[in-house]
Amino acid sequence: TMTIHNENHIVEVHVRSGVYSSDTIFDYSRGYIATRLLSKNVCFIMKINKDYIPELQEIGRLAFERKTMKKIYSPNNVWVQFQSGHSVFGNFKDWLLYGRPIEQLCAGLPLYQ
Repeated sequence: TMTIHNENHIVEVHVRSGVYSSDTIFDYSRGYIATRLLSKNVCFIMKINKDYIPELQEIGRLAFERKTMKKIYSPNNVWVQFQSGHSVFGNFKDWLLYGRPIEQLCAGLPLYQ
């Protein structure tokens, strides 16, 4: 499911698909995306790259959620490729940078930035 909070410039995407289940927050006001992989209990955080990530208004214009989900999570669209490496636990400075919604999603989990 997808929820768009235009007033806060935030989009929440919840995917429930067994081992591939995840929660993602697009925080357009801060310029970051965070994805929590539920099966791995980790969080990935990256800056929004406007060349690859749809604008909030573009997502809002797409009328049907399924169409949006297929476009965003299409195997043809690879936004970033994470490689296993060093993780950190978020600290006060991280949460100031990423904002409260991402902190609520990722606090207490290893972060891959």
